[in-house]
Amino acid sequence: MIEETTNSEPIPVQAVSRLSDLSSEQWKSGIAAWLGWLFDGLDMHLYVLVAGPFVAELIGASSPQDPQVGFYSSWIQAAFLIGWALGGGFFGRIADRLGRSRALTLTILTYALFTGLSFFAQTWWHLLIFRFLAALGIGGEWAVGASLISETWPKRWRPWMAAVLQTGVNLGVMLAGLATYLLADYPKRTVFLVGVLPALLVLWIRHAVPETEEWHAAKEQSEQAEPRFIELFQGSVRRTTWLTLIVCSLSLTAHWAFLFWNLQHVRNLPEISGWTDSEKSQLISRMVWLVMLSSIAGNFFAGFLARWLKYRFAITGLCLAYFVSMFATYCVPRDHNSLWYGFAAIGLSQGVFALFTMYLPPLFPTLLRTTGAGFCYNIGRIAAGLGTVFFGLFSKVGDHRLALFYAGFLFLPAAAFAWLLPEPPDEISAN
Repeated sequence: MIEETTNSEPIPVQAVSRLSDLSSEQWKSGIAAWLGWLFDGLDMHLYVLVAGPFVAELIGASSPQDPQVGFYSSWIQAAFLIGWALGGGFFGRIADRLGRSRALTLTILTYALFTGLSFFAQTWWHLLIFRFLAALGIGGEWAVGASLISETWPKRWRPWMAAVLQTGVNLGVMLAGLATYLLADYPKRTVFLVGVLPALLVLWIRHAVPETEEWHAAKEQSEQAEPRFIELFQGSVRRTTWLTLIVCSLSLTAHWAFLFWNLQHVRNLPEISGWTDSEKSQLISRMVWLVMLSSIAGNFFAGFLARWLKYRFAITGLCLAYFVSMFATYCVPRDHNSLWYGFAAIGLSQGVFALFTMYLPPLFPTLLRTTGAGFCYNIGRIAAGLGTVFFGLFSKVGDHRLALFYAGFLFLPAAAFAWLLPEPPDEISAN
């Protein structure tokens, strides 16, 4: 693939050595993917931040500590994660058939529309449906954005591009925390209106972001005989499919158990029981910012490890680091002041999920790339969704420490299977 520079000299993608060498099309693709991920993070985390009090309002419970709140809120989150998984496969297939840019606009419109509609939920199952439908778009955007960048930017930059893309998610989560902080005195449902903002991005994407040359070339060469979904489980790609499915399922289940239940755990700590709901929401927002700032640093640390040790060693090491952080944070009861240290360590370990961004797409053939990456990474969220419910039921009323503690052990088998993962074929051949 050849990219044009500002002069008449074309530069092959892999010969690009500086940011100034990138074409306008590459910049547009990178910005579109990053902004899509930014709003992914915003829309996916709005519910997590207000789950307890909002679900209590919807079911008519007297307080977020009511056991029914934990039960229904966990099922809503499970529906969200299952929708994320299905969206990754569904929109991944659309992107492989219709193109990356077209699919990107559809995913963003989907999650913006249904996040905004969550404002109008009148019962817990209304919210469950809206979150499920919003998640279809969020899951699809991950797969499409990852493939868009993988096909347009230099291969050797992948670890750093992964870090930058994941930083978009982190900043989006921080924006969700900021929105919750600023709207703390308003009804909890108000935060979902913020989730409509990504729809404005679609107008620019459809006008400015072209389809990738690699996708066009693969479509022309396929002569309409496009690969089928079942081919993910056939031939040489089968082993890769199963290994990535297992690693993603285990790690995402533990990761989302932390993302969802740690905030509910903090909200229910005995020493802040006398705080107002507004004060609790502001504390939660500050803690989210700590985790996300640490995670941003973790993204670039993960990129460094991938460049130094290769992907499978970096993924293995960071899964082990996540386990150690969860173990140390939740092995004994701690007050909210002590949890800050554990949250910083956990945030650093979350860099492992940045690596999947650029690692997974090149493992699959071009016309199965978004399908394969979207399915293998996001299908793990079905396990994560069911795990959210399981660990919620496992918890004592108002105390989710032990659930978080045991969830962390899932990173141990994730690390073991990660050790067996391959390196991207196009990077091996380039060396």
